[in-house]
Amino acid sequence: MEPSALTAIAPVDGRYADKVSELRPIFSEYGLIRFRVEVEVRWFEALAADPALPELPALSDDARGFLDGLVREFDTAAAERVKAFEATTNHDVKAVEYYLRERFAEHAELGRLREFLHFACTSEDINNLAWGLALVHARASVVLPWCDRIIDVLSGLAEAHAEQPMLARTHGQAATPTTLGKEFGNVVARLRRQRHSIAGVELLGKMNGATGNYNAHLVAAPEIDWPRIARGFVEDLGLCFNPMTTQIEPHDCIAELFDALARFNTILLDLARDIWGYISIGYFRQRTVAGEVGSSTMPHKVNPIDFENAEGNIGIANALFDHLAAKLPVSRWQRDLTDSTVLRNLGVGVGHSLIAWRALDKGLAKLEAAPQRIAEDLAANWAVLAEPIQTVMRRYGIENPYDTLKTLTRGKPVDRETFRELIEEIDVPEEARARLRSLSPETYLGLAAVLARVE
Repeated sequence: MEPSALTAIAPVDGRYADKVSELRPIFSEYGLIRFRVEVEVRWFEALAADPALPELPALSDDARGFLDGLVREFDTAAAERVKAFEATTNHDVKAVEYYLRERFAEHAELGRLREFLHFACTSEDINNLAWGLALVHARASVVLPWCDRIIDVLSGLAEAHAEQPMLARTHGQAATPTTLGKEFGNVVARLRRQRHSIAGVELLGKMNGATGNYNAHLVAAPEIDWPRIARGFVEDLGLCFNPMTTQIEPHDCIAELFDALARFNTILLDLARDIWGYISIGYFRQRTVAGEVGSSTMPHKVNPIDFENAEGNIGIANALFDHLAAKLPVSRWQRDLTDSTVLRNLGVGVGHSLIAWRALDKGLAKLEAAPQRIAEDLAANWAVLAEPIQTVMRRYGIENPYDTLKTLTRGKPVDRETFRELIEEIDVPEEARARLRSLSPETYLGLAAVLARVE
């Protein structure tokens, strides 16, 4: 059976392949090989550019142009050639080196210098930087733009519904009213904090040899300040330099990044469930899409499938993030191979997150508030005004106001007249009484409308 979207085992490469297409050049096998090629080429260039290693002279403009082409024009055909070498070497990084040696032979100047390919490197010098580049690119081009998109959409909803009164529910029971916009604003504030965390994680890289001590480097060229060259190289790639490692960069930064992504996702999962509930009780309607079917047997249904899809995919993404964050920083002695196979799943958690973000974006775009339905709940819950009345009574020294209001309202039907009668009976200044008279569940909103407009 030929591989295709229909025959793929994993849904990120099957049913949802079109929803994660921007991740394919980054986290695929092709993407990993391409980043490895980039690291190998740039290390060769860094050595040639440093006069401390005279045996590798400065490169001509033509040679530098050729090297840039190897990186810039690397395509799937080139990746297939690397895989052909791997079929013989049974070593994926060595296959990249052999591919580059073959390409260097096409250029007279570079062909003479090809023994400096992979100079003093262990495979993990190449791998850790390749994966670091993948994460840098994914964060900048996919993750943060989608974080910003979701935050912007929710900010718009917070602004649009800032003054729409809504009955709040704590423990599922009627509680002090809020506004619809304020509830979106709460989510925006939480997401912005996690977005800052995601953006702030320093993605580290190392270039220090087989066990992190520059052993071979110093034997070959003891006069060279290898930590200086390594630091400059790693930082020029756009990563932060880690000077203290074993054979592997310990992956703590990946754990930090995925923990931050998982927190961002958890907030969105909370949102998806809340909106699902609000749709269920009629606070939101969903705009219908021509041709869509909600149920195979019940023609009337418009199911909240986008929010359900988001919830499910966030669950998978966060399970992967949790495993990666727990496993990757753990290595037996100077290294074992368990991280290698696990690292190949970095893009899967990001992929399921992206599927979830797209589903949420789609679902949010279809939401329409139902003010009449929301007003019905407010009108049916005058008991929520027990809170401000007993608080005013406390201010003016009336004894046992909480118990008085509890006796009046707890588990009992109350209405406007019940409270009007109570307000007239309590011994408070007329100014306070007037404020209480003006209250209704729709107007008892505190600063919700102001808070909704988060900056």
